[in-house]
Amino acid sequence: MIRYKWLPRPMPYLQAWQAMRDFTEARSEQTPDEIWLVEHPPVYTLGQAGKPEHVLNHGNIELVHCDRGGQVTYHGPGQVVAYCLIDLRRMKLFVKEYVALLEDVLIDLLTDLGVRGACRKPDAPGVYVPLDGVANGELAKIAALGIKVRNGCTYHGLALNVDMDLDPFLGINPCGYEGLKTVDLRSCGIGATVLETGELLGQRLAARFQAFAESRGQTPCGV
Repeated sequence: MIRYKWLPRPMPYLQAWQAMRDFTEARSEQTPDEIWLVEHPPVYTLGQAGKPEHVLNHGNIELVHCDRGGQVTYHGPGQVVAYCLIDLRRMKLFVKEYVALLEDVLIDLLTDLGVRGACRKPDAPGVYVPLDGVANGELAKIAALGIKVRNGCTYHGLALNVDMDLDPFLGINPCGYEGLKTVDLRSCGIGATVLETGELLGQRLAARFQAFAESRGQTPCGV
């Protein structure tokens, strides 16, 4: 079974990013895959091809240019981040399948927690939920995805909003979409902590990767 573990909380974003790069650079074909769960102090991150104009006003919040895909997002207290360190080649998992797997896990988790209508949006990676009281079907983002693949191995991953101050999202165009609203589990009426949610997320990600590997006739390296 693939191992998931918590990093010290809160962990500065730059420290976690460096640890992911070091792990990926040092791994071999026999290195076990891992899932790292963490909570970060407030930080904006701009993806490798991110456009600075999507940062409207970062104020006194640190802005980090990183090497993941995607545009700008916010990490902060009350949000669980899952960094997936997976050897795609060994698992015979294509990048599009990998992204779909992450989204599927999030949608299933949100549904089981009682969040109604969790879904994808075309050409907009992540997971969204309907806004209450809005008749035109407007969606708000509750989970973001951003990945990096190096030598067939992934790092970075996903972030799920649990119980957080959502105001910092107003300082950016989240994921490059002007006016995109963001929500968390609390605003969806779900009372769960970051630790509780992270445990469920880690378990489900590990189980889904295991099931996928077995469906491809592989035995994933794990502990």
